[in-house]
Amino acid sequence: MTVIAFLKTYNLDKDFKINVEPNHTTLAGHPFEHDIAFAAAYDMLGSIDSNTGSPDMGWDTDQFPMDIRATTAVMQTVLEMKGLAPGGLNFDAKVRRESVAVNDMFIAHIGAMDAFARGLRNAARMQQEAVLSKAKADRYKSYKSGIGAKIEAGTTSLEELEEYIMKTGEPEQTSGKQEHYEGMFNFYI
Repeated sequence: MTVIAFLKTYNLDKDFKINVEPNHTTLAGHPFEHDIAFAAAYDMLGSIDSNTGSPDMGWDTDQFPMDIRATTAVMQTVLEMKGLAPGGLNFDAKVRRESVAVNDMFIAHIGAMDAFARGLRNAARMQQEAVLSKAKADRYKSYKSGIGAKIEAGTTSLEELEEYIMKTGEPEQTSGKQEHYEGMFNFYI
């Protein structure tokens, strides 16, 4: 995210946090959960516009978020960072053009709030049972010692990595188990 690089370059990252606008990330061609997780990883997530868009539309539709899988992923990130501060969830979405009844706005807000509440409950259960976090820790355990720890700390060079690989050879491939973990995530939905 260019904004994070700008704020860090000019030492403004202590003064500002980012508001992620999910529909804009969709327009940029990637899922909004990515930008939320990215901003959180850099301790820059301050608030989230609680909206979404249609990836096939190509314009800013600001729809109410109703996808439980997406809200669960978002709330998982929010829980991992111990909450949103200084902001929160900003419900700035709009009803669809065809939703012309007075109660459509009311129903849309409740539905979106329920989607985030359900996402929060799902994420809390995932966090409590720690199945995915243990799997993630196991997947990246090689970064806790040896050359992996040096990579993680940023204290190695490409030359040192080349020397290491020439001496030790290709690392043994291990399965990423993506389908397994996606299935585990789906279990909590």
